[in-house]
Amino acid sequence: KHFKNDILEKSEDAAVIEDGKLAFTTDSFTVSPLFFPGGDIGKLAVCGTCNDLAMMGAKPKYMTCSVIIEEGFSTRELEKIVKSMKTELEINGAIVVSGDTKVVPKGAVDQLFINTTGIGTIEHGGITASGLKEGMSILVSRDVGCHGATIFAAREGIELESGLQTDCASLYPQVKALMDADINIVALRDATRGGVSA
Repeated sequence: KHFKNDILEKSEDAAVIEDGKLAFTTDSFTVSPLFFPGGDIGKLAVCGTCNDLAMMGAKPKYMTCSVIIEEGFSTRELEKIVKSMKTELEINGAIVVSGDTKVVPKGAVDQLFINTTGIGTIEHGGITASGLKEGMSILVSRDVGCHGATIFAAREGIELESGLQTDCASLYPQVKALMDADINIVALRDATRGGVSA
C-alpha cells in the first residue's frame, strides 16, 4: 500500500512506461538446486525477466544483473551459470549494461541469489491482462507444471524415467512470431506469477 500508484496497480508482468514506449520489470531468483534438468538459476533469471517484458509486447533490450554469492561458492559453477545467462541474452537480443556482486558469509544465503531488471522497447502496444473477457480463447504454450515438478524432483533426489525437464525458455521469439503474423493479441501472461490462475 505504501508504493501505490496507477502503473503498479495494473499488476502486469512488466510496467509500461514512457507513454507506452518502454516496458520495465525486475525480479529476484532463488532456486534449490541451482542446476536442474534443462536449466539452472542463470537461465531462469534471464528467461524470467525477458519473458516478463515479452508479455507486454516488448523486445528485451537492456538488463542489470546483481548477484549475492555465499562465501566459498564454486567459481566453476558461477562460470556455468553466467554462460547460461549469456546464451539466453543472445536468444533475446539483450545485453547486461550494469550489475553488482556481493559476497556474504557462509550461511547468509543459500549459495547464490540473482536479481535482474529489464527494459524493453514495446513493439506491439495495448497488450494487457485487463483486456481479457469471458468467452475469449486462452492458449497455453506448454503442458503445465513441468518446471515445478522438475525442481521438486531434483530437490528431493527423485529419479524419474520420463526424462522430465524444465520448460524454462525464452519466449520473445514466439511472441515476435505472433506479432509479425498480425495476430490480434489481447493479453499475454508468464505463468510464473501465480501459475495458470494468474
